[in-house]
Amino acid sequence: MRLYFATSPKKAVWQQLQDNPNIELLASADRISVRCKGAVSFEVEEDVKRWIFENNPVLPRLYERYDQLVYFVLPIAEMDYYDLNPTPPVFKHFDLISGEVSNGFVGERFSK
Repeated sequence: MRLYFATSPKKAVWQQLQDNPNIELLASADRISVRCKGAVSFEVEEDVKRWIFENNPVLPRLYERYDQLVYFVLPIAEMDYYDLNPTPPVFKHFDLISGEVSNGFVGERFSK
């Protein structure tokens, strides 16, 4: 699984990623969250860059050409899924490199 991104080469995040390509992302809604972890790659094919630019409703409003941006991809190495709605809460860890899936626990009241 991969996530692609575009940003300005003038932004601090671009320099930070070049200094340290390891990142984590967290998305949450309705007491469910997903955390993705991996190291970004700056090798993005030109046709993918064009597609990202042309299919994003915001980027063409801010930039004249796709090549004014820099692109990177996050191959997701690990992903954690938390669902805090049920009791006990659900936690699953996915190692997308090895293919292993493990269950965990959330909170001291619900140990293994």
